[in-house]
Amino acid sequence: MIADHSAQTGAYIGLGSNLETPAEQVIRAFGELHRIPQTWCIARSSLYVSAPLGPTDQPDYINAAAALVTGLDARSLLNHLHAIERAHGRERGERWGPRTLDLDLLIFGETIMNTRELVLPHPEICNRDFVLIPLHEIAPELRIPGRGALAGLIPDHSPEGLTIWKGVAADFDGSSSML
Repeated sequence: MIADHSAQTGAYIGLGSNLETPAEQVIRAFGELHRIPQTWCIARSSLYVSAPLGPTDQPDYINAAAALVTGLDARSLLNHLHAIERAHGRERGERWGPRTLDLDLLIFGETIMNTRELVLPHPEICNRDFVLIPLHEIAPELRIPGRGALAGLIPDHSPEGLTIWKGVAADFDGSSSML
């Protein structure tokens, strides 16, 4: 049976890791997104390698993006994302410091909000090639609420310090694949 997503909200998630086999962390997280109640992962980007923001004395990051449809509200979805982070050993400490897994709720439908717990769209979405490029890969026609067309935000040049990760990793279904 095909799921009816007509009453669902589209959401986009940024994924990142630079500790404890980062590619494996991100790939496992793709699979865990499928297990969020009332939520389906409908697209995922390639994995990208990027230099860290903030402190430079940390490993490079593996970054990606995922498209979801969900029956949850934005705060509930964020709570599930935080639970996945905790299951990966995420500890919130130094801003822009190293982490086992970072799951950012980038866009939630057409929602624009600014609360202590959640800002949508993500406040730094337009400033980060490691977010824009994977998003563009999975949703080239995407419009960012209050910001305009994603395609208009993509740099005209090769993003500095961002490359597609090429390696073998367990896919989220447990099989091996080249990414």
